[in-house]
Amino acid sequence: MKQPFNSNRRWWLWWLLALGFVALDQILKQTTVATLPLHAGIGITPWFNWVHVLNPGAAFSFLADAGGWQRYVLGIIGLVVSATLLVALYRGLDSRSVTLSYVSIIGGAMGNVVDRVFRGAVVDYLDFYWKQWHWPAFNLADMLLVGGTMLLIYSTWSVSKTETERQNRTDG
Repeated sequence: MKQPFNSNRRWWLWWLLALGFVALDQILKQTTVATLPLHAGIGITPWFNWVHVLNPGAAFSFLADAGGWQRYVLGIIGLVVSATLLVALYRGLDSRSVTLSYVSIIGGAMGNVVDRVFRGAVVDYLDFYWKQWHWPAFNLADMLLVGGTMLLIYSTWSVSKTETERQNRTDG
């Protein structure tokens, strides 16, 4: 008989996957730093540039002009969130999708924490636009954070809906 999923059984594997996400993010950032001068960009398609910009703030450069304290606060938040999610993975989650969302959030948060600690700002390199509409530059860590959060929201809604349906069947 197949055992139900529990993230604790392969906790080390999930930790390695998160570490792999951090490593890939850092490789892409280091490649950008080594290849492109700061504020330079290369047009790849009519709607995408590879750029090299630094973001000392949070998403969309929120708090970028806050005077420097945000580097430490955002770094501490990233560490606390990552540690909390790692403990939850170790204690055991019974959902593969929630586990993957936690791993993605950890990888993204720690990828940006590494930048804040060693560079003082986050390296962004993905620049998408369409005609006059321009999305702020971002990076793989940001994609992992957003994707992991969206998966977590979907998983929570999906599990909640499944539990409600199961409860309705037993009540009716």
